Amino acid sequence: MATKRSRSPSPPQNPSICLSSPIQEQTSRFIGVYSPSLPLKTLQALPDFRTATHIISAWRKPSRQKSLTPASKPLHDEGHDDGGESWAGKRLASVLRDTQTEGTVVVARWYGGQNIGPIRFTHIENCAKEAIYKFKTEQARAVQEAVRKKQKLEEEVRRKELVENLRERDYNIFALRTLLAQKKAKLADEVAVPLTPQRPQAYESMESEALRRVDKARDATIAFVLKEIDRVDEELKLVQDLVEDGKGEDKEEEKERLTTLI
Repeated sequence: MATKRSRSPSPPQNPSICLSSPIQEQTSRFIGVYSPSLPLKTLQALPDFRTATHIISAWRKPSRQKSLTPASKPLHDEGHDDGGESWAGKRLASVLRDTQTEGTVVVARWYGGQNIGPIRFTHIENCAKEAIYKFKTEQARAVQEAVRKKQKLEEEVRRKELVENLRERDYNIFALRTLLAQKKAKLADEVAVPLTPQRPQAYESMESEALRRVDKARDATIAFVLKEIDRVDEELKLVQDLVEDGKGEDKEEEKERLTTLI
């Protein structure tokens, strides 16, 4: 009879446990469970396993003993329990070791009275591997989700800082343009006309990329206005120098005129 994978039982409401899908082989049924932290007895006592004929288990935990060689691999305390299914526990221990997994794995078998031969060991191993794989997959997904949320939060913080910086830049640009207008009016010997403030930009509704483009544009605007201020200052200085030179010439002419009269 072909092997059937039954519908998975409802997973325990515990993020430290992961169940495999059931495997049905003739009258035998297998389910595996893995946990990196829960005690062996807790897994063996799961309600789903209450009626199981065999409960096979293996564990692999970091050892408290330290290796004498720093470069050697970490030591582990390992063990297994056949649960009445001879040689099955050792196979589960090999699964933990081969997958470099720490924790406890348990596989329950319901024996229906029909011998199925060595294929039972394959099913026991596959249930254990699937439970471990599902847990590691969920763990990796959880880590990725945590990283994504952290990145999103950091991006939102950067976006808010950028919005605040742009508000400040807009104020600075208005102040610089006002100063430039005053200097140009002085250069033209006119009265400066007050500038009309622009409406505040809706930066809060903009995406981060758009904000960065605006920020770059504001940099260019500030650089341009500062350059214009420098140019007008140079022209004002030139005019001032010409005025001073003119006053000096008038004084010399007046002095010569007085000397002639004497």
